[in-house]
Amino acid sequence: MGMNIVIAGAGDMGYHLAEQLSYDNKDITLIDTDREVLDYVSSKLDVLTVQGDATSFEVLQKANVSRASMVLAVTTSEKTNIVTAVLAKQLGAKRVMARVRNHSYLSEENMPYFKNLGIDNLISPTMLCSREIYNMIENSSFTEVFDFGGGKLNIVGITLDQTNPLVNQRIMDTKSNPIFEDIRIIAIVRDQKTIIPKGNTIIRNNDHVFFISNKKNTESILEVLGQEKVVIKNVMIIGGDDMAVTTALRLQDKFRVTLVNRDKERCKWLAEHLHNTLIINGDYKNVELLIEEGLEQMDAFLALTESSETNIIASLTAKNHGVYKTIAHVDTREYIHISHSIGVDSLINKKLVAANEISRFLKKGTVDAISGIYGVDAEFIQYSVNKVNRLTKHPLKEMHFPDTAIVAGVIRGDEVYIPDGDFQLQIDDKAIVLALPEARNLLEKIFH
Repeated sequence: MGMNIVIAGAGDMGYHLAEQLSYDNKDITLIDTDREVLDYVSSKLDVLTVQGDATSFEVLQKANVSRASMVLAVTTSEKTNIVTAVLAKQLGAKRVMARVRNHSYLSEENMPYFKNLGIDNLISPTMLCSREIYNMIENSSFTEVFDFGGGKLNIVGITLDQTNPLVNQRIMDTKSNPIFEDIRIIAIVRDQKTIIPKGNTIIRNNDHVFFISNKKNTESILEVLGQEKVVIKNVMIIGGDDMAVTTALRLQDKFRVTLVNRDKERCKWLAEHLHNTLIINGDYKNVELLIEEGLEQMDAFLALTESSETNIIASLTAKNHGVYKTIAHVDTREYIHISHSIGVDSLINKKLVAANEISRFLKKGTVDAISGIYGVDAEFIQYSVNKVNRLTKHPLKEMHFPDTAIVAGVIRGDEVYIPDGDFQLQIDDKAIVLALPEARNLLEKIFH
């Protein structure tokens, strides 16, 4: 008996979730009011669809929510999501989760009210996104940063150019450098394909390389790459909706934040709510204005308007004016794949961030955390070793891991290890595995 998952809302987020979950051969039913959207999804994915309003009993019964292991209410309407989740739970769904916007709903002290209604988790794509942006700015030398075990292990991504000392080396040749005892290259993304490197893999110009290291050695990655660590102080944000506000709130006490918005009334509202942010009323498409407001003195530029195109172009403009770190929020899936090749440092997409977070909840019990990489089909999965089995009796090289997966790091109590083939897991270890989708079922068997 597989997991039955019902997703209300077949927009980008619902689609992305259905796509991620269909890799795991779960039975998925999608509810949406729009027949065309449903037809599109079912032409691409192996899912059942139900047309109608997810808050109606008739529709929920048709979607079989009483037998669902999980109901995900992720339509664009917060109220629809809350009502759908509450009703689904009453009808017998095991777990329910609702996507919300309202910040006060997400506060610790208000969570019990939702629990009493039967809602197990609330998720806010915007909040998750602002957290990720904060991480990117804190570790600005890298395009992606994932941390595991409360930050004991870091996985970072960076694009290499031909000036880089690693380019044209084989992975095994890097071993001579003592720094590589505490750092390892665990994945290379080349031409939108993910390569899990072997000893004879050659690192090429323009490869996007992922390193794993313990917290204190993250700096030495920069040393290997011959790069300076840049500390970010001044940040400019363009935009003014929920995304820009949430991000400014998170950044304003730690960095000097300037926010540019073209709507005068909205600027008044922003000035009342963001006490530590400088609010500028003006058109962010006007480069002269941005320069006047200090664009060239900025260390980071965050393009968070509603338009993906505006965000990409503004980020490239900022890059041309010497801004070190640019992050563009992009809504369109098509753009995510091209980001690195057009020169925007980092792209972020709140629906993908949220879908990754949700798919974490849905993995079998052994999985603690999962992080997807933008535009890449691989993901990091953290497994707990919770019973004595083959895993604890043999070194990793005898475990017959698929070629499409690698044990990147191990957290054991307060210690962290970057294992080689002779490493042996112990009970209570947490293993961080980088895997391509096709490796997943085999990994579940090894770790289950």
